[in-house]
Amino acid sequence: MNYKTTRMEKTKKIALVAHDNKKQDLLEWAKFNRQSLAKHHLYATGTTGKMIESELDVPVTKLKSGPLGGDQQLGAKISDGEIDILIFFWDPLEPQPHDPDVKALLRIAVVWNIPVACDRASADFIFSSHLMAEEYSWRVPDYSEHTNRSI
Repeated sequence: MNYKTTRMEKTKKIALVAHDNKKQDLLEWAKFNRQSLAKHHLYATGTTGKMIESELDVPVTKLKSGPLGGDQQLGAKISDGEIDILIFFWDPLEPQPHDPDVKALLRIAVVWNIPVACDRASADFIFSSHLMAEEYSWRVPDYSEHTNRSI
């Protein structure tokens, strides 16, 4: 596998997602980190985005609700380099009608090697890193050979 170097700007593009049973936990975490979050560009799926924008009084680019395609929209943004970090408080104990979309979103985040936090502790570690306030260069897989091959 070949790799290429890519760069995150000082101002990160952060996706915020939470399943219904985790929305309150994400909101509490976001309130605690409001000052830091306000320095970045925020994206979120439907209800989560409305809740965060309203409670924190910060702008959020809102996509569709997860079950209505929001998870897939975020996956596309990750693939296009439009999301730097995924904060996804998901509920592993509650069956989700759009579970394949959830797995696809987590998978695409790993494919493109972006930081992912699936719980509050992981989100705290990401946000407490000095890299949140700096430009950051890292290696991502170079899929150009795959995308340029002829059929």
